[in-house]
Amino acid sequence: MTEATYYSWQHRLSVWLLRLGAGLVLFFLLLPIAIVIPLSFNAEPFFTFTEGMLRLDPAAYSLEWYRTIADSAKWKLAIRNSFLIGLCATFIATTLGTLAAVGLASSTMPLRRAITALLLSPMIVPLIIVAAGMFFFYTRFNLVASFWGIVIAHAALGVPFVIITVTATLSQFDQSLYRAGLSMGASPFKVFCTVIVPLIRPGVISGALFAFGISFDEVIVVLFLAGPDQITIPRQMFSGLREQINPTILAVATLLIVFSVTLLATLEVLRRRMPK
Repeated sequence: MTEATYYSWQHRLSVWLLRLGAGLVLFFLLLPIAIVIPLSFNAEPFFTFTEGMLRLDPAAYSLEWYRTIADSAKWKLAIRNSFLIGLCATFIATTLGTLAAVGLASSTMPLRRAITALLLSPMIVPLIIVAAGMFFFYTRFNLVASFWGIVIAHAALGVPFVIITVTATLSQFDQSLYRAGLSMGASPFKVFCTVIVPLIRPGVISGALFAFGISFDEVIVVLFLAGPDQITIPRQMFSGLREQINPTILAVATLLIVFSVTLLATLEVLRRRMPK
């Protein structure tokens, strides 16, 4: 690592002030996580640090709340539903988002800006308004309180993230490769599958991970549209906070933090592999 070069004492002071500000912001953002994780190992059913925990007494720490998750039928159902809904919604969002991004990347696409704004609107409109609109729309097609109703809603929320990541990758794509494939006699579909898809794969996978993360953490749409059988992890956490408060919620939150960190690490690896 090369040592930083300072041109004056004012430059040195500004750099250290910037580092101090960045450190304070990072501390403010990570403090809630730093509190939640140790509390999830509390041996007592409290949301506060006990004297034993502050003394680092091993007897004050326990895996009881993690065992509660493993033994609870409700939590098992919520975990299974979250993964099933997330995977189905991710597949739909990735397929539609990738096709939309490829189409919007074409210079001959009419009304490209208007269509892009329309497809990205779920990111801008407040989620509670989107959920209310979906509820009234779904009632016409009997999709309320159905598994596929939640899947379609989460796919709609994930499509904009896929479009953004795939569009960013396509901006580095050399269009002459597409024309070269056509000149060799290949059909547009074959060129898409054998030339375009392999080159934009990192962007597609990044978009899929974003779509899965959005579906996995989403709760407002689920509260509007889900029936008794569509319990997801965020919905079960919301119900737990209202009905029975215990550190099981903190244990689930810790598992979600680990899961989110894994997703972010995967995204960073993919970003480094993207063509410059």
